[in-house]
Amino acid sequence: MKSGAPAPMMELSDVYISYHGRARPGSGGHHVLNGVSLKLFEGETLGLIGKNGCGKTTILRVMAGILAPSSGRVTRRSGTYAALLSLGLGFKPHLSGRDNAIIAAMLQGATEKEARSHLEAIRSFSELGNAFDDPVKTYSAGMMSRLAFTTALITHVDIMLIDEVLGVGDAQFRRKAEAALKERIKGDQTVVFVSHQGPQVRAICDRAVWLNEGRIAAEGRPKEVLAEYNEFSITRNNGLSTRNRCVIR
Repeated sequence: MKSGAPAPMMELSDVYISYHGRARPGSGGHHVLNGVSLKLFEGETLGLIGKNGCGKTTILRVMAGILAPSSGRVTRRSGTYAALLSLGLGFKPHLSGRDNAIIAAMLQGATEKEARSHLEAIRSFSELGNAFDDPVKTYSAGMMSRLAFTTALITHVDIMLIDEVLGVGDAQFRRKAEAALKERIKGDQTVVFVSHQGPQVRAICDRAVWLNEGRIAAEGRPKEVLAEYNEFSITRNNGLSTRNRCVIR
């Protein structure tokens, strides 16, 4: 986190997201988020960890303004824009990667002219080649993740919300994406990053939050939070699959 940040860019205050069975979010019922309070400061990279279904993606959707809290409050600094990177979130399947990149860039605040000026850089970095002009319904998960990540990387946003995008695709692209993100972080980019990869969280994040059953179980330095999370996972279920653990190496 950069020094001297006087106030958070975004703050979640006692946020609940509740569901009545299969209904839409509303009061009462099952709590997906259970009284979450969290501050996000300019220039920091915050890692969210926890087992599948603990509420990580829901927090990102709340931060992006896609979900409104059932109760509690989300406060954003005036003019702050947050973009959620998820696998194909918001992509139009029948449109090409090129057209989806234009739409995504414009949704992230670019004008159409600015969005079109970024297309060659997006095509090159995403390594989609001729597939850039194919419908995204023909894309693999890795291709969609590369397009989503690259569009947000090339088109600057105030807060980049990353939902496992760096965990998909080939190893070479993951290394390139991590390097590009680290370079952006050296500037003023603010990032919230969901990952099951402990080494990735330790390498990229300034701070980590462990979510358990919709609550914040621990918050602090990534190494310490990851150690606490893994100890809990091992103690609770010695046979827990590694896909639900942030393995420290």
